[in-house]
Amino acid sequence: MKNIFLAEDDADDRMLFEDALKEINIPSQLTLSSNGLELMSNLETLTAHPPPDVIFLDLNMPFKSGIDCLKEIRDTPKLKDIPIVMFSTTANPNTVEATYSLGANCFLCKPNSHQLLIKTIETVLKLDLWEQNQQPPRDKFLLEIS
Repeated sequence: MKNIFLAEDDADDRMLFEDALKEINIPSQLTLSSNGLELMSNLETLTAHPPPDVIFLDLNMPFKSGIDCLKEIRDTPKLKDIPIVMFSTTANPNTVEATYSLGANCFLCKPNSHQLLIKTIETVLKLDLWEQNQQPPRDKFLLEIS
């Protein structure tokens, strides 16, 4: 069973992600956070639960941004090895580079259709990167799924 965390401030995007995940043939448990502070609070409770297999992390959130969460996760010994997928509406090259430099495992632009969202989530969950816990080369960091 995949333990997946999603930090996303938009309620509609959280619902769409949850619906798409249900359509994928990969057993999973989803923990939702509506902002960066809530994500970090959820991650602090990990002493009693297994760590996430992957965190989908929105860039622009209130209270604590995705970049701030990424920094904090990578600076926390018990969290630093959790794979992180940056999930945003835009792929500004400076932002993509910043998240790569901070240790994110990949960067995705939010798909504009439900079917593409399903395909995107499924692709990410099947990446062997997670098992090796490695960052891809820069030219493969920005995943473009069509």
